[in-house]
Amino acid sequence: MHLPLDRSIGVPIFRQIYDGLRRAILDGRLRPGQRIPSTRSLATDLGVSRLPVLNAYEQLLHEGYLVGRTGSGTFVTRDIPDHLLRSPAIARLTPSSRPGGGIRERAAPNQPSPTSWSFPVVPFQIGLPALDLFPQAVWAKLVAREVRAETPERLAYGDPAGLRSLRVAIAEHLRTSRAVRCVADQILIVPGSQAALRLAAATLLEPKDRVALEEPGYFGAHRAFRAAAAQLVPVPVDAEGLNVAALQRRGANIRAVYVTPSHQYPLGMTMSASRRFALLDWAERNEAWILEDDYDSEFRYVSRPVGSLQGMDARDRVIYMGTFSKALFPAVRVGYVVVPPSLWTRFLESRFAFDIFAPTLYQRSLADFLKSGHFARHLRRMRNAYLERRDALLRGLDRHCGDLVEVHNSDAGLHVTVLLRDGLDDQDVAARLGRRGLATVPLSNAYVGSMRKQGLLLGFGCAGPQRLHAATRILGDVLRE
Repeated sequence: MHLPLDRSIGVPIFRQIYDGLRRAILDGRLRPGQRIPSTRSLATDLGVSRLPVLNAYEQLLHEGYLVGRTGSGTFVTRDIPDHLLRSPAIARLTPSSRPGGGIRERAAPNQPSPTSWSFPVVPFQIGLPALDLFPQAVWAKLVAREVRAETPERLAYGDPAGLRSLRVAIAEHLRTSRAVRCVADQILIVPGSQAALRLAAATLLEPKDRVALEEPGYFGAHRAFRAAAAQLVPVPVDAEGLNVAALQRRGANIRAVYVTPSHQYPLGMTMSASRRFALLDWAERNEAWILEDDYDSEFRYVSRPVGSLQGMDARDRVIYMGTFSKALFPAVRVGYVVVPPSLWTRFLESRFAFDIFAPTLYQRSLADFLKSGHFARHLRRMRNAYLERRDALLRGLDRHCGDLVEVHNSDAGLHVTVLLRDGLDDQDVAARLGRRGLATVPLSNAYVGSMRKQGLLLGFGCAGPQRLHAATRILGDVLRE
């Protein structure tokens, strides 16, 4: 098998092997059901040690591109629609921009008012990274340097799309770390993922358009689409992510679907490769858009980060969104949207209508932070720190709450979701924890429909191991009250 490797580009060999095999599957050069070489054989052919080949195969098996059969070998999965196996790298087809409208469906609000929101830096708070470990001295130097370099031109209005140097740096980061197919001219800078959702809703939706969402799912997306007067269509998730068969049963007049495939919010599973292909197939057949929120994608503890759904999209149906709020700190207020070329003008006009452009000082500082390698080093350091904090939380839950909660998923991200024992009300538990100086989010807040599981989202990013362990003792006491 021919997989070109370049040892001079700084990309790990296992990643080059992974990318080469993944492209070969998506391009159709490796067909569904085809047996691939053994790890030992491929390592010999490539002139590399067996370890990077093993790592690449392990990741592809985890993501569902490959399947192993005991005694037979390793094969390309058969769960890939044939018409999706076309090379997406060069040709870009312009999709229709008018999927069908819909019939109104009433969705009951279930989230607290924004006026009641708070984000204290206390154990179990979700949405906050390790602010105590952020390299503030490095960041301060970069910001100070940009302040000293300000000119009258820099103090004027900026580009609605965002600072060019930052867009170039983000595009490079996404291509290498998230397998996103993009160039700088597709990157639109926004003030975080919530702004990205509002922008997408304003650009793509008309009042009463139907939007499908994961059930349970991100309450911020619920609010963004309700603000656009859209009709929310909840679709259940299971161990493989969004249930595409259930989505198909919801009807053909759904304009868009919002998903968190890399780390499902709030339950934490990763969408399988077969589900991803099925979702892309559904979007193409129904001329609908997929809004991919790459939630907490940087931090995985059981396997390496999985590639993006957008990187598998051959028909430009995916709008990809991300933010630096959790990778760095929320106050940076920098997020981004990767826009398909056919939608660029419409998104840019909507972006201009919102607030013309994003503040440029932090954009310049962040561009320096990315280009200088500080961001990559920070992510490596944070993965180790979050693994330690997650493990402390799990040990505490096992010791103090083992008979009262069930840990749902802890493989990735900055929070762990636990299901409560029957008879416990998560809203009441969250309120009692608040009075004890802890902050958590009830799982029931993540539902659109009336059928809701009772659980808690326990953040571990912003508190050290000792504080987290102590907090689980308080949680156990509250659950037994």
